[in-house]
Amino acid sequence: MDVPAPETYEAWTYLFHRTRGVFEKPLILFIDEFDSLPAVVIDRLVSLFRDIYLNRNQYRIHGLALIGVRAVLGLDSERGSPFNIQRSLHVPNFTLDEVTDLFDQYQQESGQIVDPEVIRSVCDATHGQPGLVGWFGELLTEKYNPGKNHAIDCNTWKTVHHAAMTLEWNNTVLNLVKKVRKGYVSHVLELFSRSDVPFSIDAEWCAYLYMNGVISPELQTDNNGTKTSVCRFSCPFIQKRLYNALTDDLIGDRLPMLAVDPLDDLADVFEGETLNLPSLLDRYKAYLVRMKAKGLNPFKDQPRRTDMHYTEAVGHFHLYAWMKQAVEDVCVISPEFPTGNGKVDIHLKCRDKFGIIEIKSFRSHARTQSGLLQAASYARSLNLTSVTIALFVPLDDASVLATLSKEIQCDRVVVTVVAIGWT
Repeated sequence: MDVPAPETYEAWTYLFHRTRGVFEKPLILFIDEFDSLPAVVIDRLVSLFRDIYLNRNQYRIHGLALIGVRAVLGLDSERGSPFNIQRSLHVPNFTLDEVTDLFDQYQQESGQIVDPEVIRSVCDATHGQPGLVGWFGELLTEKYNPGKNHAIDCNTWKTVHHAAMTLEWNNTVLNLVKKVRKGYVSHVLELFSRSDVPFSIDAEWCAYLYMNGVISPELQTDNNGTKTSVCRFSCPFIQKRLYNALTDDLIGDRLPMLAVDPLDDLADVFEGETLNLPSLLDRYKAYLVRMKAKGLNPFKDQPRRTDMHYTEAVGHFHLYAWMKQAVEDVCVISPEFPTGNGKVDIHLKCRDKFGIIEIKSFRSHARTQSGLLQAASYARSLNLTSVTIALFVPLDDASVLATLSKEIQCDRVVVTVVAIGWT
């Protein structure tokens, strides 16, 4: 029997007491989206479940399954968890083979072809998260289906992915974004600028984001052979949704002044054989100077760390917002997260020209040098001959910034570093 879930403790109590005499056979009760109930209701209900177990001969309930995004064991209860008689099951993500099998079943039933690249894209974007795979599958095969006589191809996927990012309503995704906005924004911002944030289930913020599907642990081995766990976003789609949402929260949809001088036609950026992205970043640095001259601080009221310095990712979000307003009329601009570990690239496609800007934060000279090699390797994987690094440095010393800004050639790839001071 499928019935709507009650929303109050009293209604739940009434429902359970009804099972004493209504049903002749023992029941296994499945409660979906249990974790979406108010915390105070969940807290009282788990005690009720314990009482039912202790007096199970008075009830017809043989088994109870609580289904939700996060583990119910993570609930806050002054009386402690009552689940000393439970088993918590984690539903693993689908593998590529399993996602392929799901789409194969659809193709056999419908007769419609689904491009294998679309299936791979769904798996890459969601990391096989079952709910997201099902949602994307629904959008592809129903709402945005090009028609039974047409294949669901990469163009359909691009339409669906854009719609999922900006148009389509999904309660699970919206709830996840809402939870990030309500708490631990500074920690999520840090994940956009660092790849080495330790994962610990004992850290309250880490456990909260993990149990709500925002992050997951990745096991690594350091140079000394020691096993460590670091935080990773649960999947690229969630990471990108959060990036867009937080950009709007931190920067808004309009900058306080023109992104580029009205007489600047950006000719040197676009007229060469390739995009001159270092020159574009020089415009951004000039924009920061113009703001400072007018007494404006682009980072005012933005999140700070415990040492009162601005969270590094604030600069990253600000640069992305500036670029959207500076060149969005002639370029398609999109943030990409190739590794899911805090590495943010801005991809620019301007007519027939393509370029990337890697956004990094200065931590040490050794890390910066290593980053240059990684950037060159990434550019080669995209068949590019150049790559630009926007290096955010937490100081405003012109001589230091000039020294850090450089151009090197690494295995036939030109790597240009533009150091950007922010304080």
